[in-house]
Amino acid sequence: MKVILAKQAGFCFGVKRATQLAFEAAGKDQKTYTLGPIIHSPQVVGKLEGLGIRALDSLDGLDHGTIIIRSHGVELKEITEAQQRNLDIVDATCPFVKKAQEHVMSLSKAGYGVVVVGDADHPEVQGIVSYGGEKVFVVASGDEVSRLPKMSKIGVVAQTTQSFENLKNVVGECLLRGGEIRVFNTICDATAVRQEEAKELASQVDCMLVVGGFNSANTRRLLEVCAELQPRTHHIETAVEINPVWFEGAERVGVTAGASTPKWIIDEVMNKIEELNKSD
Repeated sequence: MKVILAKQAGFCFGVKRATQLAFEAAGKDQKTYTLGPIIHSPQVVGKLEGLGIRALDSLDGLDHGTIIIRSHGVELKEITEAQQRNLDIVDATCPFVKKAQEHVMSLSKAGYGVVVVGDADHPEVQGIVSYGGEKVFVVASGDEVSRLPKMSKIGVVAQTTQSFENLKNVVGECLLRGGEIRVFNTICDATAVRQEEAKELASQVDCMLVVGGFNSANTRRLLEVCAELQPRTHHIETAVEINPVWFEGAERVGVTAGASTPKWIIDEVMNKIEELNKSD
């Protein structure tokens, strides 16, 4: 059985930057926290907790110390609150997410109704939306555009982990509802490359593993694109979840991983597959 690891599996630039900032902060004397999990990897969050950096759901009761803004960003009001509490702020927001936030703010100020393509329940999207005015709408697909009010000026941005095809579909529907359209492609380059690479790999193997947090949007998207081409696609967080039955009759196995998946977890997965391969 041949095992093929996608070239772009694992940490993207934004995640690598955020985790580096967090681990550097762990060496300081004062109390340090992250506002929400630094990235969508329970294993990384656990390591940080072991170093004394705890993830908080809110700033309630916090009047000193350092707060690290997670890679997905937070709502504008939370940044303001941290400043009002005179906390030391380490902004680990991914630059791609930051750019989406800035576009929403500028579009709203210019009088555009803003359409954000993404998952309304995802913290990244909730943060992006908070930078706009009253006329900011979240749609998951082109089909949902029909429920939006008529707007003469529409601005479109995307959650960084969206597929380009989905963004195009939403823009196409917006063209039918607005006179002036401004579109900012805020999809992360790394996300697009990973998805295309995953598609190619999934089409060439007999079984596919997607490694990453179950709460990770980009990992779930990799799972979707792989499953469309290879029904024998499985999502795991760690090597212990691997089921040997998955590989029965498989000559080629593909492995990819989300942008929040650390290298040590990918290595453990690869080693586990190799162990099973040798035991056959």
